[in-house]
Amino acid sequence: MSETGLTRPTPSDYSPHFARYVSLVPEDQVLPVLAAQGDEVRRALAAVKEDAAGFRYADGKWSIREVVGHLADTERLMAYRALCFARGEKAGLPGFDEDEYVRQAGFDAIPLPELVAEFRAARDASLPLFRHLARDAWARGGLANGRPSTVRSVAYVMAGHVRHHLNVLRERYHVGAPL
Repeated sequence: MSETGLTRPTPSDYSPHFARYVSLVPEDQVLPVLAAQGDEVRRALAAVKEDAAGFRYADGKWSIREVVGHLADTERLMAYRALCFARGEKAGLPGFDEDEYVRQAGFDAIPLPELVAEFRAARDASLPLFRHLARDAWARGGLANGRPSTVRSVAYVMAGHVRHHLNVLRERYHVGAPL
């Protein structure tokens, strides 16, 4: 089903923690944003040589590979939340500690192009979920990490999360040209 008529999420649709991500998506239609981001990530990272993909702009910060791996992990987690909420899940969903996920993942042992492909595959799997939602499913919600969210807000958070990390890659890692 088309997202025609889908409205932007309101602050009551998401936790204040996610407001920064939602604010990075001023568009009224989120699906085109989500659809374009696989290529945006690929283009932004295309010039990064493998020996530079382990770069960290400061001690204790993630490497470029870890940032991209984090994008793939978060894509999967957020798509799962959207699926659960859209299907009427009543149980609260767990949160996740992104730093612990990155520590356990071993992303720095994976070639950067494979991590980019992994993110793109995860995003490509998320898109049909959103494209096929019934109009009323976008407003359904539930709890994740003890905080309320709706399907609509999860889609905007996903798009804003990628934009946030692309900004960080440009500003802190000097990766890619402005998009």
